Amino acid sequence: MKFLEFPSLDSINLFLGDLYLGETTIRGCLEVFSCKHTATDRRLSFSLEQEMLDYLGQSSESASPSPVEHLISRSSRKTRIYLVLALSHMYPDYDFSAVKAHLFFKDEELETFRQMFDTYLFEAAKKWDVENEGGSLLESSLKLIDEVVRLSECEIHSYKPDFEGDPFLEKGAIWSFNFFFYNRKLKRIVSFRCCASSNLPAEIDDDVLTENEVDYDLLSDMEM
Repeated sequence: MKFLEFPSLDSINLFLGDLYLGETTIRGCLEVFSCKHTATDRRLSFSLEQEMLDYLGQSSESASPSPVEHLISRSSRKTRIYLVLALSHMYPDYDFSAVKAHLFFKDEELETFRQMFDTYLFEAAKKWDVENEGGSLLESSLKLIDEVVRLSECEIHSYKPDFEGDPFLEKGAIWSFNFFFYNRKLKRIVSFRCCASSNLPAEIDDDVLTENEVDYDLLSDMEM
């Protein structure tokens, strides 16, 4: 995968890059990637393909039905490989080699994205409106995405990882979401990621801490 620069996205990225909203700070980003493999991508791509084929084989042998229809066609598996590769470039310090491709969900319409946007970026949208004289943050974002990947031709996917394997939930994080707009013809992906972190200090009961320290000292003395 190769990161592609689009200066037109700078306005959204600068606004969401470190948006302070009192009790929370939102960090969001629009990024564009080509689907051309690097040498590293090829190795991970092969590993992911084998993982999905193994998953299909195990599911077909199981007595209970398993929702693997989305992995049967090679084009579907290839799409999910692209999405995992995009994640690897977005978060280079996190190992996505064990990411299960079935944790990606294809959304048939923009409505899911719109609802998620309106729910989580409600306060951000109000601040954008004020700074941009009534302009819509959602519509501005969709317009820019459309210019890069032609929304009418895109598949829209979201990534919903298991909680323990979520690299987006940083310390103090409240929520995160990750959407991908994939144009198969252009071989290009736009990612829209967003995370909100709490600005409230963690509450620590000093009296409880002191008591725990005393108890620990007593136990240590008893063992000696």
